[in-house]
Amino acid sequence: MPIYEYACKGCGHKFETLVRSDTVPQCPNCLSTELDKQLSVFATTAASPEAMPMPPSACSTCPNAGGPGSCAFG
Repeated sequence: MPIYEYACKGCGHKFETLVRSDTVPQCPNCLSTELDKQLSVFATTAASPEAMPMPPSACSTCPNAGGPGSCAFG
């Protein structure tokens, strides 16, 4: 069941809803089925690669210096 975004032609209410193949979506505000399907966009990060944090490296001072994830500090 995909989630779609709609704008109601009658009252202008914008909403998103789960849509099954056998149902006709309707506005939860005025119950109209006169809807415009909206373009859905997903969130992304705009951070540049330089702003991304570096993964942890092996710690040479730790007795368990096997690399990242081998101890609680890396």
